[in-house]
Amino acid sequence: MSKLIIVESPTKVKTIKKYLGKEYDVTASMGHIRDLPAARLSVDIKNDFAPKYAVIKGKEKLVKELKEKVKNSDEVLLATDPDREGEAISWHLAALLDLDVNAQNRVTFNEITKSGIENGMKAPRSIDLDLVNAQQARRILDRLVGYKLSPFISQKIRRGLSAGRVQSVAVRLIVDRENEIRAFVPEEYWSLDAKFTAPCRKIFSASFVGDETGKVKITNKEQADSYIARLDGAKYAVTSLKKGTRKKNPAPPFITSTLQQEASRKLGFQSQRTMRTAQELYEGIDVAGIGTTGLITYMRTDSLRISEEARAAANEYIVSAYGDKYLPEKPRYFKSRSNAQDGHEAIRPAIPSLTPERVKSSLTSDQYKLYSLIWKRFIASLMASCVQNTVKAEITGATDEDMSKGRFCLFTAAGYSVKFDGFTTLYEEGTDDEDEEGNKKLPELSQGDNVKLKELLGNQHFTQPPARYTEASLIKAMEENGIGRPSTYATIITTITKREYIKRQAKLLVPTELGEATTGLLKERFPKIVNAKFTASMETQLDEVGEGKEDYIQMLHTFYDEFDKTLQKAKDDMKDVKIRLEEDVTDIPCEKCGRLMVIKTGRYGRFLACPGYPECKNAKPLVTKTNAKCPKCGAEVIEKKSKKGYTFYGCDSWPKCDFMTWDKPTDDNCPNCGKSLFKRKGGLLVCLDESCGFEKKAERKTKKKED
Repeated sequence: MSKLIIVESPTKVKTIKKYLGKEYDVTASMGHIRDLPAARLSVDIKNDFAPKYAVIKGKEKLVKELKEKVKNSDEVLLATDPDREGEAISWHLAALLDLDVNAQNRVTFNEITKSGIENGMKAPRSIDLDLVNAQQARRILDRLVGYKLSPFISQKIRRGLSAGRVQSVAVRLIVDRENEIRAFVPEEYWSLDAKFTAPCRKIFSASFVGDETGKVKITNKEQADSYIARLDGAKYAVTSLKKGTRKKNPAPPFITSTLQQEASRKLGFQSQRTMRTAQELYEGIDVAGIGTTGLITYMRTDSLRISEEARAAANEYIVSAYGDKYLPEKPRYFKSRSNAQDGHEAIRPAIPSLTPERVKSSLTSDQYKLYSLIWKRFIASLMASCVQNTVKAEITGATDEDMSKGRFCLFTAAGYSVKFDGFTTLYEEGTDDEDEEGNKKLPELSQGDNVKLKELLGNQHFTQPPARYTEASLIKAMEENGIGRPSTYATIITTITKREYIKRQAKLLVPTELGEATTGLLKERFPKIVNAKFTASMETQLDEVGEGKEDYIQMLHTFYDEFDKTLQKAKDDMKDVKIRLEEDVTDIPCEKCGRLMVIKTGRYGRFLACPGYPECKNAKPLVTKTNAKCPKCGAEVIEKKSKKGYTFYGCDSWPKCDFMTWDKPTDDNCPNCGKSLFKRKGGLLVCLDESCGFEKKAERKTKKKED
C-alpha cells in the first residue's frame, strides 16, 4: 500500500517522485479526463443546464488503471494544475474515482521544485467547488453559444462554420480595426527639420515648433516654403537650455499576457509556442549537475505578487553580480490589476540564482530563449532604476531685420545621457511602437551659444491610420477590454486563424472575407455576443462565481433566456437569406456549363462545385498545386490531406503514380539532375530521385529593411 498523487502531465511525474521518495506513487491523468461529448449539445437546458459528462474517448483504459491504483492506495492526493481548469479536473477525477470531494485531498504546486512541492504537500485542502462551478459555467456557456449559433451561421454563410463566445469578439476587434483603416482619411502636414553645428563642431538635429505667435502646425508646402524663405540668411542661437534628471523604472515581472506579448516582440514566438515552451519549463527539465527540476513558477497567472524567499534570493544575486548600488533603496513591490485573481505568484525563475547560461546546455533553443527572457525580466524588476540626464534646448532663428521687429522661428532639440544604467544593464522592455523622441544624444551646449545652420528641409507627411493588430497588440487589447482570460489567449488566436476568420500577413493579423461576413452577421443579429463590454461583464460574473458571490445556474438562465429569443428571431427574419462570399469564387470554369466554379465545404473538407446547382451538379476535388514536378513521372505535385488533417504531397496522376512525401516542395531544381528539390525539417534541401540523392542545407533568407 502507498500514497497516490495524481497530476495532469506525465512530465511532472519524474520530478515529483524524486522529491517525495518511494512511499509515494505519482501518476498522470494526461490532462482532461472527462468532458462534454462533442457529438451532441450534452447540456440539459430544461434541467437547469445540467451537464452530461462522459469519459473522453480513448481514455477508458487510463480510467480503469487509475481506479486500480486508487484501490491499492492508503491515501490519494489530487495535484492537478493550480488554476480554475485544474480544479475542475480534480473534481472530475474525484467523481470518476469515487473520492470524497469534501476531503482534504487537494494539493497545488506553484513551482515544480523541492521547496514548491514541500510547501504544497504541507497545505492540503478540499476541492474548491466555487472554482469548479466557475469552470463549469464557462464550459457550458461556450457549448451553448457554439452549438446553437454555429449551425445558424453555417446555414447563412458557409457550411462547417463555428462561432465562439470569446473568439467571435476577438475577430470583431480585428475586423473593426480593418474598417477603421479603410475609413481613415489621411491629413497632410509638414515638418521643418534642421541640422545645426554646435560650437564644439558636432552636428545635431532640431525640429521647428513655432514662431513668435506660439506653436505652429504646418499643413502644406506653401506654408513650409514661406518659413524656409523667411529664414534665408537667419542667425541661430541657443536661447533656452533646460537640464534635469529622470528616473526610468523597470517593468514588473511577467504575467501570462505580458509574457506572450514580449515573446512575440522580442523572440517572434506565436502565443501557442510561448505557452507550450513555458509549460515545459514549469513541469521540469533535466539540468546537468542538478537533476530534473522545474525552472519557472506556474505560467498561467495574472498576479504580480513575488514571494519574499524569491525576492531575497534575487537580491543576493544582484548584489553578487552587480554590486550594492544596483539594489533600490526600498524594495520594489508591484500592484496587480484590480480584477486579477491573484491565485499565484508572477512568472519568475523558480531558482533565481540559476542563470540562463548555467542551464543553456540542458535546454532546447526555444526553452533557453524563453527562460532567458523570464529570468532577465524578473531580476531586472527588482533592480535599481535607471537615472538619465536630460537636456532640452530651444534655438531661435531670425534675420537681423526680423529680430528687430520681434519676429523669429523656434526650434527644439531634446536628448539624454545615462547617468546610472541600473536595471537597463540587464534588460529593457520592448514596445509595439518605438518612439525615439528625446532619445538622441546632444553635444555639449550652453545658453547663448551661436549655432550654424547646416541644413533646413521641409518634409511632407501624412497622418497614419491605426496599425493592424499583431499577436502582441491583440493580446494587449483583449486584456485591456477584459476579453477572455490570460490562459485562453493562445487558444483564441490559434482557433480564429485555423477557422480562417483571420490570416497572417508577416506579423500582422488581417480579417478574411469570411471573418468580416461572419462578424457583420453577428453584429447585426447578435450584438451582445460580439460586444466587448458584454463579454467582459461575463468574465466578471464568472470570477464572482469562482469567489462564491454568484450562483452559476442563475447566471446561465439570465444569459440563455435572452440569447435563445434572439436566435429564434434571427432564424425567422433570415429564413430565405444566404450570404455569398466573393472569395469562394475561383477562376476555374465548369467543364459542363462554363460558369466559374466556387469553393464549398462538405463533410470531408473543401471542394469545387458549380454555382448553377441544381441545374448543373458538377463537382470535383479542390486541388492545391505546387511548382514542383513528381520525381517519378514528371507530373504535377499537389498538396493533399491525410485522414487526420495533416498536409502531405503527392503526384497528381495518382493512382497511376504512387509518389508521396511529407517533405515540402520548393521552386528550386536539383543542380545534378534538374528535378525538383524538397525541403525537410531542419532546413535540408533534398532531391527525391533515388538515383540522384543530392542534398544541401537551405540558405537562410534575410529580410530587407523597409525604407
